[in-house]
This record gives sequence, C-alpha cells and structure tokens, in this order.
Amino acid sequence: MQIPLIGKMRRPLVWLLAGLAAATLVAGAAGLGWRSRQSAYDVEAFTTPAAIEPLTVQVAASGTVRPVQTVNLSPENAGILEELFVEQGDRVEPGQIIARMNSRDTAAQVQQNQAAVAEAAAALADVRRGSRPEEIAQAEATVAANRAQVRDAQARLDLATSDLARRQQLFDRGAVAATDLDNAAREQRSAQAAVEQAQARVTESLRRVDDLRNLPRPEAIAQAEARLAQARAQLAGAQIRQDESLIRAPFGGIVTQKFATEGAFVTPTTSASDLSSATSTAIVALAEDLEVLAEVPEADISLIAAGQAVNVVADAFPDQTFQGRVKLVAPEAIDRQNVTLFQVRIELLDGKDILRSNMNVNVAFIGDQLANALVVPTVAVVTQAGQSGVLVPGANRDIVFQPVTLGPQVGNQIQIVDGLGEGDRVFIDLPPGRSLENITIRQDR
Repeated sequence: MQIPLIGKMRRPLVWLLAGLAAATLVAGAAGLGWRSRQSAYDVEAFTTPAAIEPLTVQVAASGTVRPVQTVNLSPENAGILEELFVEQGDRVEPGQIIARMNSRDTAAQVQQNQAAVAEAAAALADVRRGSRPEEIAQAEATVAANRAQVRDAQARLDLATSDLARRQQLFDRGAVAATDLDNAAREQRSAQAAVEQAQARVTESLRRVDDLRNLPRPEAIAQAEARLAQARAQLAGAQIRQDESLIRAPFGGIVTQKFATEGAFVTPTTSASDLSSATSTAIVALAEDLEVLAEVPEADISLIAAGQAVNVVADAFPDQTFQGRVKLVAPEAIDRQNVTLFQVRIELLDGKDILRSNMNVNVAFIGDQLANALVVPTVAVVTQAGQSGVLVPGANRDIVFQPVTLGPQVGNQIQIVDGLGEGDRVFIDLPPGRSLENITIRQDR
C-alpha cells in the first residue's frame, strides 16, 4: 500500500512532474510532426492501465523544531551578578538556583529587622505578663527614697529662707555687703528648686507603683501587638528582597544561552519570553522540551486535527523518520508572501535526544485511508491550456488528451478522481515519431 502526499508537495510536484513528462514526451519526438497516416506502435509498450489501490492520504508541510517554552532570565532588581551556577547546555530542574545577585545591603536589613521583631515580641510579653511582686516592692522603695529627698530638700530650703531673712536685716542696717545678700538669695532659690524636683520624683514614682499594681490595660496590649506586627512585616519585606537576589529556574529545561558573567551589572529586562530579543541585561536563556511548528496551506487545514499522527523528517537526518502528534491547530491564519497558512504545533514522541532547536524538518500528517483509489503514474499527467489531463490511445492509433480531476499524490503516483476508469490505459511515454503538437483534446468520454 502506498501513501499519497497532499499539501506542501501536492500541486507543485504534480505540475513539476507533469512538466517533466511533457518535456520528456516532447524531447522524444522533437523535430517530428503528425502525419496523415500514423505508423503502427505497441500500445502496451508505451501505456499503463489506471489501477485501483488502497491509499493513505497525507498532507505534507515544512516546519521548524523549536522549544515548547522559552524564557530569558533576569533579576527583579538591578545589581551586580555575584555568582552564576550553570553553563550553556546544562539541564536544570524547576526552582533550581541559576544565579545569585549581590545582596549585602538586603542581608543587613534582614538582620536589623530580625532584631526589631525580637524586641517587639519581648515588649509584648512584658505587657501581657503584668507586674511581678519584686517589681512593685522596688517601686515602693523608690517612692520612700524620693520622699526622704523631699524632706532633705525642704530642710535645706527652710535653712536657706531663714538665712536670707537674717542677712536682709543685716543689710538694712549696713552690717553686710550686697554680695552677701545676693548669695543668700541664690541659695534660697536653689533650695526651692531642689524641693520641687524631689516632689516631682515622688509623683512619678507613685504613678509607677500604681501602674505596676494595676492589670495590663487592653490598649497597652493592642499597641504592643501592633508594634510586633509592624516589625514582622518589615522583616518579611526584607526577606523577600533578599530572596529576589536568587535567580531560580521557573521550569525544568536546558540552558540554551549565557548572556552575562560574574561581576557584570545586570538589570531587569522586558524580553523575558523571546530568545531572539535577548539583551545583555538577561543572565541566561532557558528552553523547555522540543516540538515542531509546521505551516499548512489553507486548502489543506481541514484535513488536520488535534491528536493526528505525524511523520517528521529533519534535513539533518534525512534517513530517519520521527513520530509526532498534532497538539494544536492555530485558530488564526498567517500570511507568507501572499500565501495563507495555518501554524500547527506538533508534539514530538521521539527524537528529542538528537533533534535541536531551529532545525528544519518536513512533516507528513497521516490522514484517512482510501480503500479504492484509482491511480496512475504522476509522469502520465500533462496540461493543455491550463487543464490537467492524461494522454490516452484513440481511434486509428492517434493520441488523445483526456481531461481529468486530480486527487492526492503518492510518491510517483497520483489519484484520478474523475475522467478515467479502472483499466483505462494512459501514456507514460510517446511512441517514436510522435509529439504533443496537435494532440486531440477530448471534451467528454
């Protein structure tokens, strides 16, 4: 059983072979014309019968091997590339660390925020725990000491006040100088200030005792909790910035390109999904798996469906046929030099170990099987005035052009959809002395 090809090679090859057939037929009879009387020839020697054969239809197209997914990896923030852990061609796993950016500043910030969290947590614990008996006793002792200081300060003030009054009397009688009076007044003011300060300390120490004796206030606990939450949020932000200094693989694959070296200044790039637009700001290019992207003519796209089997032959390995399966037919057409095409993604079932990205391939989409196809050799197909047809024996040994409707092509054979019947003989070569000039064109059989 033979397998016909349609699509990429169907019409061009048909017309090419038809042209070659015409050239062969013309060359075999060059310089000769029709005569009113034709010499006898053996029909079977120059013709072959149209035959019924089972055929499997194929749609041929060209394509390119490409990665299923690609990405150019770059840092979240601009900085110096500290370490690069991979080389071109290395295989990596999802989440694997590819590179590390300089992170000294963020590391210091993390440590600072960790200390702030610990401090806030301790403060909250103190507020929730409340006061211990020894703390209250210590505060009461402070109150007693401050009261004693008030008494001492008051005694000093009383003495200074009395001395000032005495010196005022002596000054009034002219017994002491003005400087003595000024010194006494200054001492009295100092003693008064000391009393006020001592009384303030007593008030503060009494408030401290009251606070220690009371249970923790809800608002105090809430404030301590808020300070702890804020410290933790700042720590989380610093840790995120530190983690962003580690460049990780978003998926498993192969490192296809290396754009930067250790010590280079690297910035974020917007070309993260296109290898062809990689810039020096990227660190490496990563590709996942391989597939084939084929382009199928609009006339043949109805014969392509997801899950359909595909044969793949690479230009680099012309003697090997790889197996594939249609993954996706593009919902929108593209234009290539005024030719409407549809892109078809093909999953490779084998050959990924030797095929490489951007290799050129020819693909054949395996289609329906034709159980009873009428076929003739492709060399038998010729054209007259833009009409496809074959040459058949006519009456009186003449040669007649028979218009036909062509179907899919298979190797050196092509299906005849209409215009011939099984067993009808068609010329594959012209007898000696015959040419294509003045051949009779049969309008109907």
